[in-house]
Amino acid sequence: MRTLVTGGAGYIGSHLVDRLVRMGHEVVVLDDLSTGSLSNLSDAMAAIRFVEGTILDAERVNSLVSEVDVVFHLAAAVGVGHIIEKPLSSLVTNTKGAENVIESCVHFDKKLLLASTSEIYGKTTTMPMSEDDDRVLGSTTIARWGYSTAKAIDEHLALAYARQGLRMSIVRYFNSFGPRLDPRGYGSVVANLLRQALNNEPLTIHGDGTQTRCFTYVDDTVEGTLRAALDDRGEGNVFNIGNDHETTINELAQRIISLTGSTSPIQRVSYEERYGMGFEDTKRRVPDVRRAAQRLGFVASTSLDDGLTRTLQWWRATHT
Repeated sequence: MRTLVTGGAGYIGSHLVDRLVRMGHEVVVLDDLSTGSLSNLSDAMAAIRFVEGTILDAERVNSLVSEVDVVFHLAAAVGVGHIIEKPLSSLVTNTKGAENVIESCVHFDKKLLLASTSEIYGKTTTMPMSEDDDRVLGSTTIARWGYSTAKAIDEHLALAYARQGLRMSIVRYFNSFGPRLDPRGYGSVVANLLRQALNNEPLTIHGDGTQTRCFTYVDDTVEGTLRAALDDRGEGNVFNIGNDHETTINELAQRIISLTGSTSPIQRVSYEERYGMGFEDTKRRVPDVRRAAQRLGFVASTSLDDGLTRTLQWWRATHT
């Protein structure tokens, strides 16, 4: 097939590109390199077409979408810190940019895989989080909820067009990690803690560290994405793509210290100190993975320890 991956130079996007190339598909990548990197595509560059550009350029989006069979839309402004620091540009990218891609798929009758996020669920206390659960959000004066709202708009738009014939599926990612994470920690607690541990710096934990997340190794993230996009049973559906094993941030930090042999101490930082007054976090985030298992046969198979080991091997090979 001919495929387009928006955000294909990013962390997850580049792994998806590698898989598509290995599967024998033609791949075009559209990325503005604002957070992605050409180095992420070094293994695939000879086999793909790379276009530097933004999803906000509707004319370019239309030109590229018209030439392919399937569009994987991963380009987005992500990371809580980034969303809070640049709320306006993040909202525009995550709404107008996605609208350009979705409407182009409608116009040219192309199949769409829309990458969404576990942030969709907001601060609900219902666990595990099922794809059809209610969303629970804070005030519009709290910037972090703008990301959840923008991605929800994308989902609503795609689902509305699906009722008019758009072939599409939606995946919600849960804390993906692995090689090619931004070493600055952009949008990833794993990257932040790894960097600090390897530099023997204090490992910064926000709040009391008892908040839990379900960490999903990138190979599993990509496998779930491909199944949702290419299996006809995925069409018209929303899928949680994640591991359902809960880990506290305290436990994650201790595992990373042990794995790296670091002498780093733990340093607790208040949310207010890092993100400003009024910041709200979610205490738990656990996906209900039954729909992906039942309809797509997808179950995340990589343990946290195995994934951390592979990520550390990559980190040391590329950053030392």
